[in-house]
Amino acid sequence: MCDYSLMMVPNRLAVEGEELVAHRFASGTTGLVSERDFELWTTRKPRSFRQWMKDGFSSVPEPTPAVCIPPGARLRLIGVPDTLQTQFAKELSPDVVFTQISVEVNQHRDALFFSNGTTILLQRLPEGQKVKILGLSSEEDFMPAPRLTERAPAV
Repeated sequence: MCDYSLMMVPNRLAVEGEELVAHRFASGTTGLVSERDFELWTTRKPRSFRQWMKDGFSSVPEPTPAVCIPPGARLRLIGVPDTLQTQFAKELSPDVVFTQISVEVNQHRDALFFSNGTTILLQRLPEGQKVKILGLSSEEDFMPAPRLTERAPAV
């Protein structure tokens, strides 16, 4: 759902069809936030020294909440980063399955599983990488094909 180091950040569950953006939080962990929150955060006006003093030396607030995605969700990377293509020397499909590679505590566990078998930690995504949620479960949307009904021969 969300890496261990995002548990202290306000978070919410993902919504099917929304676009998210990879963001490196103050904890050092890369997580996903809504595109709107990310844009507001990146276009904010810098605080003056006076405002920083008035705020009690607090750090710049994060673009929260972090968006938690269930294992098995189907995602689409909007533009697979060249760094990943080069590093893995494979053609990586933009459609991935969100997975968790471990249940260990204090270890990054959120990952992306590509159709060619490559698994990459979410931590490897560059900040600003866009992701679209195609579906929140691993089951394909299934609609049975209409069956051809045979008719009795005309007499």
